[in-house]
Amino acid sequence: MSDMLSIGASGVRAYQTALTTTSENIANAGTAGYSRRVTTVREIAAPTDASNTTPNGLGVAVDGINRVSDELRNAEVRAAGSDLGRSEASVVWFTRIESALTGNKLDERLTAFFNAADALAADPTASAPRATMLQAAAVLANAFAATGTALEGALADLDQSADATTAQLNTLTASLAKVNSGLGRSAAGTSSQAALLDERDRLLESMSALTDLNVQIDSFGRATVRAGAGGPLLVQGDQAAVATYARGPGGAVSFAVYGVEGTKPLVPAGGVLAGIAESAARIADTRNAIDGLARDVANGVNAVQAGGEGLDGNAGAPMFEATSAANFRLVLNDPRGIAAAAAGAGERDNGNLAALSALRRDGGFETSLSGITTANASALTGRRSIAEVQGTIRANAAAARDSAAGVNIDEEAVDLIRFQQAYQASGRVIQVARETLETLFNIR
Repeated sequence: MSDMLSIGASGVRAYQTALTTTSENIANAGTAGYSRRVTTVREIAAPTDASNTTPNGLGVAVDGINRVSDELRNAEVRAAGSDLGRSEASVVWFTRIESALTGNKLDERLTAFFNAADALAADPTASAPRATMLQAAAVLANAFAATGTALEGALADLDQSADATTAQLNTLTASLAKVNSGLGRSAAGTSSQAALLDERDRLLESMSALTDLNVQIDSFGRATVRAGAGGPLLVQGDQAAVATYARGPGGAVSFAVYGVEGTKPLVPAGGVLAGIAESAARIADTRNAIDGLARDVANGVNAVQAGGEGLDGNAGAPMFEATSAANFRLVLNDPRGIAAAAAGAGERDNGNLAALSALRRDGGFETSLSGITTANASALTGRRSIAEVQGTIRANAAAARDSAAGVNIDEEAVDLIRFQQAYQASGRVIQVARETLETLFNIR
C-alpha cells in the first residue's frame, strides 16, 4: 500500500512540473527569443531479480526540462540577419548622400548660373542681367557650401553611429560572457539552464545584426564567438573582447578588437559595421568628388574672369573662392565687375562670356554632377532591392526556426489537458491508497 502512495506522489510531483512547464510555454508564447520547453518523464522501474523478470513500475520521475532548439536554423537566422543589417545600414547612409546631393538643388543652381551668363551675353551693359547673374552666382555658392556641409555632417553622424554600434557590440559581448559563465555552473535539464540558453541565442542574434559571426557551442551550451570566418575572438568562455572604431581623414574606416587574444583587426563582412564601412567610403568619395567639382568650377570661372574686363575697363576679379565645397563662397560683390567683354574690346563686347560658355561645355560640370548623383541613386536603388530580398530571406529563416522551437498554443493546450488529467489521476491514486489504508485500520 505504501508503494501505491509513493507511485501517486511521484506522479503528482512529475505532472506538476510538466504543468508548470506547459504554463510557462503558454505565458511566453509571444516573448521574442523564447524556445519551447518540454518536460521529459520516465518510469521508475522496480529492481529485478531472477524470479521477477517483468517488474512493476514504482512511479514516474522527471528526467529533465529540455529546451527545443535547432542550432542549424539559429545559424541561418544569424547569417540572414547579418546580411540584412549590412544592407539596411547602407541604405540609411546612401539616402543621406542622396539628400545632400539633391536637397540643396545644386544641379539646378549650377545650370541657372550658366544660363544667367548666357542671358547677359545678349546685352552685356544692362544692369539687370548683371545683377541676375551675380545673384545666381551667390545662390550657386550657397548650394555648393550647403552640399559640402551636408556631406561632412553625414560623415560626422556616421562616426557617432559607428561609436554607438561598437559600444552596443561591446555590451552584447560582455553580456554573453556572463551568460557563458552562468551556463558553466547551471545543471543540465533545468529551467535556469533553458533561460540562459534563450538569452545566449538572443544575444548572438543581436550581435549578428552588427557583424558577421562564427559561433561554436560546447557541451555546456557556452558560445565561443569569432567575428567572421577567421576573424578575432569576440567571446571565449567568460572573457569578452572590446571593439573600437576609427576613421582616417581620407574616409578609410578601421575596426579592431582587443582583450581575448591581444589586439586584432576586425574586418566585418556583414552586419551594421560592414554597412558603416561601405557607407563611409561612399560618403568620402562623394565628398571628394563634390569638392573637386567645386574647385574646378571656381577656378574655371575665375580664369575666365581674369581673361576679360568689367564695365569699368579693369581686368576681371575672381568671382568665387573655394578650397572645398563646404567653404565655397562668392567674393565678387559688384555686378559691374563681371568680365563680359574680352580684354580691350569695349564694354559692349560679350566675347568673354563666350569663353564662359565654352568652359561650361568643355568642363562638363553639369554632366559630372549628374554622374555623381546618378551613381549614388543607382547604388541606393540596388541596396534597397537587395535589402528587400534579404528581409524576406531572414523572415523565412526565422519562421522556420520558430516552427520548430516556438510555442504553438494549440499544442500546448492539448498538453495542458493531458498533464492535468495525469495529475488528477495521480491524485486519485493517492486518495484510493489512503481510503484503503483507513479501511484496513478500521477492521477490528
